[in-house]
Amino acid sequence: MNIEEVKELIKMIDESDLALFELKQGDFSLKMDKSQTRSSEVNELVNKEPASQKESVVNNTISVQEAKVEIKEEIKDENLFIVKSPIVGTFYGSSSPDKDPYVHEGKKVKQGDVLCIIEAMKLMNEIESEINGEIVEVMVESESMVEYGQPLFKIRRA
Repeated sequence: MNIEEVKELIKMIDESDLALFELKQGDFSLKMDKSQTRSSEVNELVNKEPASQKESVVNNTISVQEAKVEIKEEIKDENLFIVKSPIVGTFYGSSSPDKDPYVHEGKKVKQGDVLCIIEAMKLMNEIESEINGEIVEVMVESESMVEYGQPLFKIRRA
């Protein structure tokens, strides 16, 4: 298995409802356990290759804290960006139910403005805009569950 196949497999398992996944192919072994709540580790990859191949050994740990990075994707209209959820959790459009939402369709946002909060494992993760622009569409309702990579907002670059 090459590194791209491993990354794709990790992504697919992370997005699934599986609690435990284990794969063994020759000297290669991969075990992912999402049933245990580990704050620093989500996925663990172990590769048991001979010492002569140690340069190609991959130890890949995905940290929940690293998942705070906003993922954006360029789409057909080069001025539109889709902001995707960097983690699985509960989407909140405002800081509390009685407050106005952080953003709405038509609102101008600047780099660093908070777009929403995603709660994961009792941690509130602020999702910030990485570009200046205007909210074209809010694609998720407040208090709904979001998956990793799920589109949250469409932003038109200013």
